Amino acid sequence: MSTIDSTQLTAPKIRGAFSSKSMQDIGTGTTKRRVVQTFLYYAEENDIGDIILRTLNENHVPSGPEQIITKDELLESFTPEMELYTKSVFPAMRELGKSLAKAERQRQLGNVFTAEMKYNEALAFDENSIRANFGIGLCYLKRNEAAKALDIFKRLISLDAAFEDKHKHLFNAFGISLRKNHLFSEAVDFYSKALNYSTDDENLFFNIARSLTELGNKNDAYEYLNKCLAINPDFTEGKKLKTFLSKK
Repeated sequence: MSTIDSTQLTAPKIRGAFSSKSMQDIGTGTTKRRVVQTFLYYAEENDIGDIILRTLNENHVPSGPEQIITKDELLESFTPEMELYTKSVFPAMRELGKSLAKAERQRQLGNVFTAEMKYNEALAFDENSIRANFGIGLCYLKRNEAAKALDIFKRLISLDAAFEDKHKHLFNAFGISLRKNHLFSEAVDFYSKALNYSTDDENLFFNIARSLTELGNKNDAYEYLNKCLAINPDFTEGKKLKTFLSKK
């Protein structure tokens, strides 16, 4: 009979709702008093064993920037909230995921009005949802609603999480859509913000160069193209654009 090597057994990853408490002074003088404040979080263990921590909003879904802590820090400073997770957090996250999945499917099918409605459902759960903000912005750009798209652009460019690697396909699509809608300055600003998080992506340098070309800024376009081709000398579109600019 075969036996199971205990080293092959993988412990389940931590995932759930947690709380932390802190004492705060309220008021001044004779009215001053100490109160206990409770903060709620969603914690999820990543592939290397660290814990990704995000605040739970009033709808009980994780929202806002991520904080990375160790498993020991989680176990020492936070209290598991199993009932909250089971009854509120997990169902809310599931509904948010369903709305986003339906929205993205409708957008890919070209049904942008239906997609917008579903993205708005997702934003009702979490107004800072990166996927929902990108998605609804792409719907506005598809319909050439520049003013609405620019409002989304301003929101996204203020959210650092929008430029994380896991959202790369979304911010690339959004930046390209900005350019296709002749919002060239905004496209440059958008891709430049992305460079703060990814300095070795030839596509970012190329997209900035292409937008600068549309703005008539040939010298700066050359500079970004050179950076693009330094990373990937075989980047075909970059070489084509450089040849085009050299003939102007």
